[in-house]
Amino acid sequence: VSSVAADVAAATAAAKKAGEEAPVAAALQIDDEPCVVMLSATGLIARTTPSAMDVYAARSASDKRAVDDQIRAIFPTTTRSTFALVTSAGRLVLSHAVELPALPASETLSVAGGVKADELIGMTESTEPIDGEHVVAAFAMEPSEEGGTLPPLAIGTRGGVVKRWNREAPTTMDSWQVIDLKDGDEVLAAAPAADDDRIVFVASDASLLTFEAKNVRPQGRTAGGMAGIRLAAGARVLAFAVIPAGKVTWTYEEGENGLASASGAVVFTVAGDAEALPGTENGSAKVTPLEMYPTKGRATGGVRSQRFLKGQNTLIAAYVGAYPLNASTDSGAPVDLPKPDMRRDGSGTDLAAAIAFVG
Repeated sequence: VSSVAADVAAATAAAKKAGEEAPVAAALQIDDEPCVVMLSATGLIARTTPSAMDVYAARSASDKRAVDDQIRAIFPTTTRSTFALVTSAGRLVLSHAVELPALPASETLSVAGGVKADELIGMTESTEPIDGEHVVAAFAMEPSEEGGTLPPLAIGTRGGVVKRWNREAPTTMDSWQVIDLKDGDEVLAAAPAADDDRIVFVASDASLLTFEAKNVRPQGRTAGGMAGIRLAAGARVLAFAVIPAGKVTWTYEEGENGLASASGAVVFTVAGDAEALPGTENGSAKVTPLEMYPTKGRATGGVRSQRFLKGQNTLIAAYVGAYPLNASTDSGAPVDLPKPDMRRDGSGTDLAAAIAFVG
């Protein structure tokens, strides 16, 4: 156990004996120093040194990653700051960076030494945990620099609803409902969204809708959001993402053997058969720059993101994020992805294995 972890454990024990709030007492035992919080696609969360942001920005498609290394959220904060987790049931749960395992600086990103984020949402006093809920997002609740302000939080649901929470929050609660969900709906993802950032939905029928976040009026925590994408009958949202305005543009350099390096936001889709059992079909994948897809109005039907071939009638997976992407099977084995395809509605390339995680 690290010295910091030992100090925190001792402080927590002392706080319990004194009847104090353990997280607050523990936080006061260490310096308020810069750190970075990381959440993996497998649901592990930890804090590490600020250098992780540079490592994340410089990552390469050739980097070898383990199953816990697909990063779904990464943000700077400080050791004594509060951050938030959003669950699939629409709850927001406050947590404390000091309580997370502290991982050492590394040349590669890994959350293998972290804890399960779902373990942090089960002991709230203000709201009751909801059966089956799981963590879908993590984000900062306090600016990393003095005097800064944080943008609204965009939330996307399986049913195509979008909300931008204006960050008005109660001061005496450790958790609350941050979106009023309709029966049967669930939150897919959430991320900070400034007005010029890009919101993206990808549905199971391969329709993709993207528009600027300013088209979604910020609302208070009790609101239910508004229509994001108009879904066809039987379709559901597979992916929701917020892409920062400065990360949309696709840039690349060509080498002697083709693409040498590239950066920007990409859309990853996998087509397959709706009748196949989940995890039993590899499917065919396509990676296309988000820049190739036109922006449209909120609450419209979007455009096609992948053309289905014979035997394909649905998307079985989708993801939108920064290039390069890495993918792995459920056991952690890496899966090679096709090179970027500039055709926004082209067909995919057969995968060698079924993908469980991508990031």
